[in-house]
Amino acid sequence: MDDLGTWQALPFHFWTVTAFVFGAIVGSFLNVCIYRMPLGQSIVHPPSHCPHCGYSIPWYLNIPLFTWLWLRGRCAHCQAPISPRYFVVELLTAVLFAACWMDFGRISPLLPPAFALLIAGLIVGSFIDLEHLIIPDQITYGGMAAGLICSLLVPQMHLSFPGFARITTPGASLVDSILGLVVGAGIIYGILRAGKAVLGRQKVELPPGSRICFTDTCVQLPGEELPYEELFYRKGDAIQLQARRVELIDRCYVDVALRLTADSLQVGGDTFEPEKVHCLEVVADDIVLPREVMGPADVTFMGAIGAFLGWPAVLFCLAVSAMLGSVVGGTAIVFKKQDWSSRIPYGPYIALAAVIWIFGGYKWMSALMPQP
Repeated sequence: MDDLGTWQALPFHFWTVTAFVFGAIVGSFLNVCIYRMPLGQSIVHPPSHCPHCGYSIPWYLNIPLFTWLWLRGRCAHCQAPISPRYFVVELLTAVLFAACWMDFGRISPLLPPAFALLIAGLIVGSFIDLEHLIIPDQITYGGMAAGLICSLLVPQMHLSFPGFARITTPGASLVDSILGLVVGAGIIYGILRAGKAVLGRQKVELPPGSRICFTDTCVQLPGEELPYEELFYRKGDAIQLQARRVELIDRCYVDVALRLTADSLQVGGDTFEPEKVHCLEVVADDIVLPREVMGPADVTFMGAIGAFLGWPAVLFCLAVSAMLGSVVGGTAIVFKKQDWSSRIPYGPYIALAAVIWIFGGYKWMSALMPQP
């Protein structure tokens, strides 16, 4: 199957067009994953349907790229708008799959599908992260396993340094894959822990005399709800504030400090078990919340990238993703739109850096490394 002669029986760009069409089809499936995975729904059942009216979409209205344009981004049954994201994902996947063939098809016909598998995971993870601020375990842990398997079957995915000659032995490729996984996950985990220690608290200024409600599942701030599961990632995470007034069912406190963790509620000198306090309202001017520099899924996401591409790619992705974040943040400051950068989690920056590596970034890194 790895014999180029068999594939060369047809024109090279016949396979380029094939890769584009196949990429569009895969992109349609990736849209299903992006929509259903965060909701815990099956990605294979039921068949494609309109999320607004439940209309089961027939095959002739489910043609990638063409259907969205033909229907002008609306459901054929209820005319509800269909997000442009569906078209963007299909086009992006098609273009990148074709680029994989054009760049690597002459090296080995197995190399483009291996890189395409990684790119598909990067697309799903990035779009889910953008919308839900999570990256599903199926993408991260599944990506780690897939990276190890692909590295064993397609050793050319990895590069030997200095220089950028491709590794050709399965054993060397597997070693580089394992090292990439460990280095990728390890570095991001180290950054996460260090960032938590230095920047692990965020003080939120509220309108004077704001009422804060602590429910069984979340903290309700003026105009915002924060689920506890997003706040209490580690045992030491705590919500703290200086309250003007604290109201419980059977008592009231005035001008007192409050500290809430997953296991304990402290109001002044009194301590309670949070699960036994069903009604807690506070009046305060500000609140200190625990925060993450990056999410724990970024650790395994980088580990998956390292498993596919090796440790040099991890170092490259770390540096380039930081630069991309700085560019977006700087642009937001210039245009006084700081909320732009705050809405973008770190996963998409890592994914974009990995794509840059695949399509030539490794050459930049090779030029910076000492030559023998």
